[in-house]
Amino acid sequence: MVAVSFRCGHGASPDAEAGTARVLTLQRGCPLCMLIAETNRSRAELLRKVAPPERALLANETRVGAEYSWVCPRGHDRYRATVLAVLSGPSCAKCIRNASGASATREAGVPSMNAGLRTRTSMTEQRLRMLLAERIRLPQGVNTIRLARMFYGRQEAWPDIVIPALRIAVEYDDPGRSRRAHRGLKQASDREKDDALAEVGWEVIRIRAGGLESLGANSIVCASLTIAAVDRAVERMREIRGDAAVDAILAQPA
Repeated sequence: MVAVSFRCGHGASPDAEAGTARVLTLQRGCPLCMLIAETNRSRAELLRKVAPPERALLANETRVGAEYSWVCPRGHDRYRATVLAVLSGPSCAKCIRNASGASATREAGVPSMNAGLRTRTSMTEQRLRMLLAERIRLPQGVNTIRLARMFYGRQEAWPDIVIPALRIAVEYDDPGRSRRAHRGLKQASDREKDDALAEVGWEVIRIRAGGLESLGANSIVCASLTIAAVDRAVERMREIRGDAAVDAILAQPA
């Protein structure tokens, strides 16, 4: 029998397994730590969501397919799900049903301000906002869009830039220092976000830099954020919504 331990410290303990199994130490993180990093989450975040009796077990878990009991932050019943499912976004059954209810459907697509939303904004994303604001008027105090379904435990999406007048959101994607951001599972999450917004009448323009591939007609592929890339994004807005709609929000009308 071979027990496996990982560079992240999870898995078999050589001391515990001594005399009963041979321990193979892999010089990489365990599958769960790799998934957590891929989805920009943390193990501490998972531990806050899991039912208290199972926290100790999850603290050393390595398997993405392992099932646990999770606590709904809205006070609904606990539910069973794999770690992969929780990291990918599903919530409890009642939250999912509520998300498809009549009142939720009426509010789908409505942009608003969620003052409690905490997201990290890079210097490049701030520059993107500045460059766009030189071309079109960007609203202040809008950071979320109501969805018709749950997305990462919320019934809203939070794009980098929200333009309600056009019902267009703009995202900036690059692979980051790890070279893994917006790839793999995160790329799948980006596609899911775009689909969820399309369901409620919104288009997402993605500026994809640093070697990221196109995700479709609304992708602006470039080496880095440039004025030309931002101009192309505004051109795409015209292609999607028409010249009149974009002319109406020009920062400096011709």
